[in-house]
Amino acid sequence: MSEGRHTARLVLKGHIIDSMMLPQVMDLVMDLGGNFTIEELKVGQHKTDTSICRMEVYADSAEQLDRIVQRARALGATAEHEQPVRVDKVVRDGVFPEGFYSTSNLPTEVLVDGRWIEVASIEMDAAIAVDRKARRAWCIVFQDARPGMEVVIGHQGVRVTPLERSRQTEIFSFMGSEVSAEKPKKVLIAGIAAEMRHVRAAGGRILVVAGPAVVHTGAGVYLSRLIELGYVQVLFAGNALAVHDVESVLFGTALGVNIASGLPIEHGHEHHMRAINRVRAAGGLRQMVESGQLEGGVMKSAIEHGVEIVLAGSVRDDGPLPDVITDMIEAQRRMRAALKGVRIALMLSTMLHSIATGNMLPAGVRTVCVDINPAVVTKLADRGSWQSIGLVTDVESFLRELAAVVETGRHG
Repeated sequence: MSEGRHTARLVLKGHIIDSMMLPQVMDLVMDLGGNFTIEELKVGQHKTDTSICRMEVYADSAEQLDRIVQRARALGATAEHEQPVRVDKVVRDGVFPEGFYSTSNLPTEVLVDGRWIEVASIEMDAAIAVDRKARRAWCIVFQDARPGMEVVIGHQGVRVTPLERSRQTEIFSFMGSEVSAEKPKKVLIAGIAAEMRHVRAAGGRILVVAGPAVVHTGAGVYLSRLIELGYVQVLFAGNALAVHDVESVLFGTALGVNIASGLPIEHGHEHHMRAINRVRAAGGLRQMVESGQLEGGVMKSAIEHGVEIVLAGSVRDDGPLPDVITDMIEAQRRMRAALKGVRIALMLSTMLHSIATGNMLPAGVRTVCVDINPAVVTKLADRGSWQSIGLVTDVESFLRELAAVVETGRHG
């Protein structure tokens, strides 16, 4: 090592091979113009064993070394002699301190008074609040920032843990987050169904984020079946899914097109407005179900089976239905609250609601994105190599096959 070089010692612990943390840190150091020496490497002998690596990192300047260490932290590395987390106080409502730590969706811990504390409710693009007395740390969004609250600044004393490869359902490991219309869909769907059974057996919850195409394509009956079988605990959607679902039950159409024949109906364009009016007259979807005016459909199944429903509105909504939350901040709060315990999310033909949901999910939640548009699937499925699956396909054929596999228990 030449004179004047700056050094730091990094420690990598956990499933550093499976998670690709070790090769990623090595590549990072070299890409940023540094170098490294592996001082210790112990590799776990069994699947459940963790590994440890200690490496010395060299750089030509303090700024270059700081950049390398900061980026390595984001991949899960820690400094050998870690310093405690730094905090600053919120001064104004809704404004984080300058230099706040911006979170990823990976499991994160902070070092407070000599102890590593897990950050609760982790999600990407948020900040970390710390309560030293309660030894608690949790994610907050801008709207949660209150004067006097302590918020983490900088990267010191922050530790993230990359995800290890899936060991329960190898279909996620095998397919990764690649997006293609050529995937073996029956094999994929069987694997997704197996993961859903595993989640339910372990007491986890399943989230469905659904767009109106679920109704337009005639797939509503299959989503209803999944709900009835106990494989949907949370449903996120917009005004359109609920409106067209009610329209399909009352008039047999979706946006005026007959679902059975695919043919437009005379004056059918009025049907969705008449459906909205009926729901508003009843006082809401639940009242419509309880009074017997809504005799079928996704919303009826969800209400009768205790599914937690969050309908978030948009500026283009007709009506909207009384059940739709039109305050976006409140809709986000309701969605975040409903995500507790969710272990797998099916995102079905709705780009905006799926992006919003994806931004709120911890990285460990399995995600399945289904859309006929490859660009949508690419955007939503890029959440990590081993916990996401993207399928470019018709949502009706996907839900039909999934419902059949879940109900019969057949594989492949």
